[in-house]
Amino acid sequence: PVLAESLVVFAVVLSVHGVVWDRFSWCALALALQAFYAQFKWDRLLQLGGAVFQFRGAANSGLLPASMVIPLLGIVMKERCRAAGIVYFERFGVVVASTGMLLALFLSVLAVGITKPVPTNTCILTGMAGSVIVYTMKHSLAVSEVIEVLEVLLIFVYLSMILLYLLPRCFTPGEALLVLGGVSFVLNQLIKRSLNVVEGRGDPVDFFLLVAVVGVVLLGLFFTVLFLFMDSGTWISSLFFHMMTAVLGLGVIMPWLYRLIQRNPLLWLLQFLFQTQTRLYLLGYWTLLAASACGVVFYQNAKRSSESKKHQASTVTRKYFHFIVVATYVPGLIYDRQLLYVAAVLCLAVFVFLEYVRYFRIKPFGQTLRHLLSLFLDERDSGPLILTHIYLLLGMSLPVWLFPRSCAPKGTLSGAGALVPYSGVLAVGVGDTIASVFGSTVGEIKWPGTKKTFEGTMTAIFAQIIAVALILIFDSSVNLNSSYAWILASVSLVSLLEAYTTQIDNLLLPLYLQIMFMA
Repeated sequence: PVLAESLVVFAVVLSVHGVVWDRFSWCALALALQAFYAQFKWDRLLQLGGAVFQFRGAANSGLLPASMVIPLLGIVMKERCRAAGIVYFERFGVVVASTGMLLALFLSVLAVGITKPVPTNTCILTGMAGSVIVYTMKHSLAVSEVIEVLEVLLIFVYLSMILLYLLPRCFTPGEALLVLGGVSFVLNQLIKRSLNVVEGRGDPVDFFLLVAVVGVVLLGLFFTVLFLFMDSGTWISSLFFHMMTAVLGLGVIMPWLYRLIQRNPLLWLLQFLFQTQTRLYLLGYWTLLAASACGVVFYQNAKRSSESKKHQASTVTRKYFHFIVVATYVPGLIYDRQLLYVAAVLCLAVFVFLEYVRYFRIKPFGQTLRHLLSLFLDERDSGPLILTHIYLLLGMSLPVWLFPRSCAPKGTLSGAGALVPYSGVLAVGVGDTIASVFGSTVGEIKWPGTKKTFEGTMTAIFAQIIAVALILIFDSSVNLNSSYAWILASVSLVSLLEAYTTQIDNLLLPLYLQIMFMA
């Protein structure tokens, strides 16, 4: 399975390299080769229990697929913005690609450094790849850009040491690279923009995303340290939790957002949400869907109480939420992407806050949330946090958040790039859901070394092609310009990756599909 997963990742890297063909795509190829070798060192460390931190079990390290996501995103963003003539975001893509390569290289060097005896061949390959990447960065980045890349690396190192110690068994090394690397980049961007505020410059929705992500992470770190010294399950601690959340929200996060957008954040948000009649209809519709999702949770728990306390939700039952999420995102993508952008940020903040309430057993809802959500746990929720529902939200939202709006004339990209915002819907909402449902019910021929079935994968590809056809019918802004063969190849590669990866597919698959569509 690891070899098959690696072959799919190499196919994606070579596809991007064939389209871009510049010094950064050559660096990505070198990075992929060394990550392939370093991945086996991480896998061996995980098996022997010598990986310094406690990582998630029942999965390989996932170093190769995770290492290529940020660099490839930066490369394809750079090319799209260069074609559009937007120099600022072209340079931003270069910084993203360089940062991703340096973070992945750091994780590889870490694996090589703690492996005993020292793997000579992997050391040589890592050194050669590192030399190529550093040489390219030296001749491509300005001094300020090099400093920015090093700042992200420094934040990543410290954040990794803190969170991987506090949250054992929550991530694989690859997932830690993606999640903590992304948070480190967001934190650095927020600090940079806060120090260089120019009135009227920058989209408020982008600032809203940056502040929300950094705010919930800082909130979690604060309470994690605090509850090391006091019992979080008492009423006094719970009251203190709610009071400090209000103080941090109103005293730190709101003023920070006010400095960036130069207006009252609450008034701006209310005005934004209720600006048009369409937005009111969408908000009402999403409220009904949220109520139906809650209804599924309560019904399944009532069913567990009446049947058996050991009852666990089936794969098909868990996929109900995928269908609900598809029904949520598709109207937003068609009618109002800006509203969907902001609503997804709000939803992420609420999900993370509720996870804090559950994890710290904050009264009055902490214990209730623990009981309700325990029904939907699977083998990937082996740590103290339940992250699969947050990963589902991220997988659907990241293509919307990372869509290069400034480099897209008339708000959409040409060719397969027009489907970039739909990457999460296609990869997770349609592909992963159909593969799981059909694979678990009618699948018989298993892919070698996995529990996934050939029938599930083929049905997923077919379902995604039908979904693309429906998008063409209902979304007039999508114009594929005869790039059907590339779309079919992209969907097929990502579906094969779903069949073989042991990483969190809700997070990984949409990002790879977005990379292929943007390329």
